[in-house]
Amino acid sequence: MKFKLPHLKVDQPQSAFSTGNARWTNKDLDPIPRHLRKWGIWSIVAYWTSDAFNAATWEFASSILAVGLTWRESISIVAISFFIVSIVIAFNGATGVIHHAPFPVLARASWGFWGSYIAIISRAILAIFWFAIQTMNGANTVRVMLGAIWPSFLTMKNTIPADQGIATNTMVAFVLFWLAQVPFLYMHPNSLRWLFMVKSIIVPISWVAILVWAFLSTKGAETSIWSQHTTIHGSAYSWAYLASMTSVIGNYATLSVNQADFSRYSRVSVKWQLLYVPMLPIIFTFISFIGIAASSAGAVKYGELQWDPMALISNWDNRACRFFAAFSFALAALGVNISANSLSAANDLTALFPQYVNIRRGQLLCAVLSWALVPWKILASAESFLNFMSAYAVFLGPIAAIMVMDFWVIQQRKYDTLALYQPHSIYRYWHGFNWRAILAFVVGVAPNLPGFINSINADIKVGVGVHPYQFGWLLGFTATSLVYLAVSYAFPARETHIERAISPDEVYDEHGLVEGVAVDKEEGSGEYIEKKGLKGWADRML
Repeated sequence: MKFKLPHLKVDQPQSAFSTGNARWTNKDLDPIPRHLRKWGIWSIVAYWTSDAFNAATWEFASSILAVGLTWRESISIVAISFFIVSIVIAFNGATGVIHHAPFPVLARASWGFWGSYIAIISRAILAIFWFAIQTMNGANTVRVMLGAIWPSFLTMKNTIPADQGIATNTMVAFVLFWLAQVPFLYMHPNSLRWLFMVKSIIVPISWVAILVWAFLSTKGAETSIWSQHTTIHGSAYSWAYLASMTSVIGNYATLSVNQADFSRYSRVSVKWQLLYVPMLPIIFTFISFIGIAASSAGAVKYGELQWDPMALISNWDNRACRFFAAFSFALAALGVNISANSLSAANDLTALFPQYVNIRRGQLLCAVLSWALVPWKILASAESFLNFMSAYAVFLGPIAAIMVMDFWVIQQRKYDTLALYQPHSIYRYWHGFNWRAILAFVVGVAPNLPGFINSINADIKVGVGVHPYQFGWLLGFTATSLVYLAVSYAFPARETHIERAISPDEVYDEHGLVEGVAVDKEEGSGEYIEKKGLKGWADRML
């Protein structure tokens, strides 16, 4: 019997976008055809509600308090930061709705086919980092849950050296939470709508209950956090405010770049992307307020301001309350890790190796790589957490700026979708690189590098060079936008300026083939029969 090697290449059905371009696409990178666009308005609301309710949002407001600011500054920082980043998310999300292609493909229009790898690799590394951090957050929730069921679990003998920053019981919890995520890595984004809906119901109810506990348990007590004053003044106050804004923006800077990875599944008007602008600041500010109120109540009741919600919950006497509260945070970590992190990394890895990696394989690879990032050391303190998130935003601000300016200003909302999959098309630029984007990216990142180095190693003194890094996302986005617009107008890539946009639906209709399935050209993508009953109603609602 002849032994056959496993088939490593992913399946690539014939489509208009893959013909002759196997190096640059596969089924998961092709534009979403009409019959697979299932995200409606409530899917969008559920997705963002689900994404917002996670421990990182809670921890941000609390960690801002740790650097000497008050709850008032914390609330304003979160509100302003998410107002700013929501505008960018809406712009880049709209591009995905129009062309139904993922971020790595859309990046080719502004960066060139090979140049897009700069943006893709930068985003992939950061998405995997964030996946590891959320997995560690999830591990902490599992540790509290198991401790609520079996108290002896919390006193398990530690056999891991102290300098590693993690105890044996936490490592066990990390493994369990990591394994719990694996089944969800196999789910298609259209199916994930149901996970988001469940999370957007259960988690908000649980966290509002925690907010009620925070007020009722400290009723009549003096809560110093509400009357506290800043411990820093003058220029230190201003720089701390800007640094905290950068950290908050950095929390969701990745989605300001890759919102198209999710909006490409939308079946509703592109105008609904504007919903992000009022919705995100309100939701995120409210969650941050819950974190502040709960941390304040913990300080009054337990004598210590704890920015980690699991540390706060661990103080509760009622084991059932500990379990269910920790479960809500576990569900929160699971939802945001699958939606915002593993799927983001998977799209990037798929674009880098389309013949061997699809979204499912990319998510699994992301999960495996997360072990190498020792996230328990990243989350060792509030200061290190803020430093990491500042670093997160340094590279993503310029990338987001280039994509927004190219589509909405330079190209006047006109991309040729088919050309985005053809390496010798109008988006080839110079040997696959758009030097204008690379120059603008370098200009946007360079001022932040001294502060970035200092944040990694505080022993390296950079003097005033640390200040640009403290508002790195805003500086990077603004500088990159100005430079990219200037060089694009001074040295225009005229071949990319087309008279009208070419949508994916036009391409599918013309070729009469959608992912290997023949369709009736008169019907565009063929007849789609809606499901009946409760499932069909739920699909239409979502």
